[in-house]
Amino acid sequence: MNIKTILLILTTTMMMNGCKGQTQAPVVRPATQANRFYTGDARELSEEVDSFLALHRNDAKYSNVAALIVPHAGYYFSGNVAASAYMAIDAKKQYKRIFLLGPSHHEWLDGASVNTEADYYATPLGNVKVDHETAMALTNTNRTNNTNNLSNADVDSVFCYRAEAHDREHCLEVQLPFLQRFFTHHSSLITSTDVPPIVPIVISTNDYDKLKQMAEVLKPYFTDENLFVISSDFSHYPSYEDAYEVDAKTGKAVESGDVEEFIATINANARSGKRNLHTSACGEFAIITLMLMLDKQYEVKHLMYQNSGDIDNHDHNRVVGYHSFAILRNGNNSCGQARTNTDFVLSDDDKKALKDIAFNSIRDSINGKPIAQPTLTSDLSPLTSKCGAFVSLHKHGHLRGCIGHFGEDYPLHEIVAEMARAAAFEDPRFVPVTRDELNDLDIEISVLTPMRRIQSLDEFELHRHGIYIKKGYRSGTFLPQVADEVNWTKEEFVGHCSQDKAGLGWDGWRDAELYVYEAIVF
Repeated sequence: MNIKTILLILTTTMMMNGCKGQTQAPVVRPATQANRFYTGDARELSEEVDSFLALHRNDAKYSNVAALIVPHAGYYFSGNVAASAYMAIDAKKQYKRIFLLGPSHHEWLDGASVNTEADYYATPLGNVKVDHETAMALTNTNRTNNTNNLSNADVDSVFCYRAEAHDREHCLEVQLPFLQRFFTHHSSLITSTDVPPIVPIVISTNDYDKLKQMAEVLKPYFTDENLFVISSDFSHYPSYEDAYEVDAKTGKAVESGDVEEFIATINANARSGKRNLHTSACGEFAIITLMLMLDKQYEVKHLMYQNSGDIDNHDHNRVVGYHSFAILRNGNNSCGQARTNTDFVLSDDDKKALKDIAFNSIRDSINGKPIAQPTLTSDLSPLTSKCGAFVSLHKHGHLRGCIGHFGEDYPLHEIVAEMARAAAFEDPRFVPVTRDELNDLDIEISVLTPMRRIQSLDEFELHRHGIYIKKGYRSGTFLPQVADEVNWTKEEFVGHCSQDKAGLGWDGWRDAELYVYEAIVF
């Protein structure tokens, strides 16, 4: 071994381990996309992200989110859809680390690059720590599994580190301010400004075998303690109408959880002849990697869709599509312990307890007392389930107030207490309830079972199901009992909801998201 080789080994060892007695400065990957994809002003950035997150404060929350698919365009265009993904996470959920997977917009890698150099990623809001140990473990695991010849490992590895893949890339960076604001202000368990450490991965290969290999290496980390965030926009540059058509097909393929269906849909879209359609999903390889890790214990839940043409009537001739999805583990939903529309039940004791809660809430409010918390015998009580509910007050057979909450984001007992108080004192159609009226009030409670996405009106049953219609910023609902008060057909029921409640027009429901739910009325 010659002297040059010895000096090279010593120099490399010192760089890796640090000189004795010295502390190396951390490596910080700068915020290269500030003032490009988002504002570089920290105060303005905080306010902008918070305003997007606030739009979804009443959306359903899920304690079992394993992964998110989130857009990565400029915040002006995709910030609302991105916020819908992050706000799907239950505030009580903690994660050990966050894997960020996205496409390379500048470099062809024929593999994936994990940033093993950076200790932190900077944003105007501060630094986000990189899980350097896990990043290194990914590349080391891959090298060990693929070759014992270290001189060839860099060629054969699907995971490596290439600085140029990260230097200018925006798809991971734009997720960070959302993570910083969400975990600082929307999680009840995290009190510092630090988010869980990230593992930044840029994927750029259309080699299916390599994508399968990536999924195999990542699968041991795809556990309840980690969150995977997949960064992807969808259709690029078709017309507004074509984008809605193409993105609907791609979205349904993602929802299926079937990687072969997703790939077939991407290929079919490419052959569709849609003018100016450059891609159906710019992060398709990252999405494929995720889908290769899924099995029957996972449910893919669509959260929101918009395209750039929906923003202030932006140019409809050339748009980009944005979907958001939450991948849920064990097929659980947000309302209770893996309950569905058919097995969510309330006993007579549960119903009596809820009516007592509603009455006590109104009485205590009249007496100037705070709403009392009930004593529950079990955390598994249906009263702790996160369900929507409406409370109606009647006096001598006449409506005296009715207020409801449609989201699945608070325990049922809290929603009933708050809606009872609101129905008594905040319904703008009536003067507030007085002390003298208390004993004359009849209380009717409608508890809404978990929502279920449907693809066709054939799945909707008039008089049994309520309908919830959502498209972009607009949404509206009719409770099941509305059908008992009118003489409408199924199509008229949905048409009126679309027109009168969601503001989408009579036929607007046809390309909107449709959900059904039931109401337990007592």
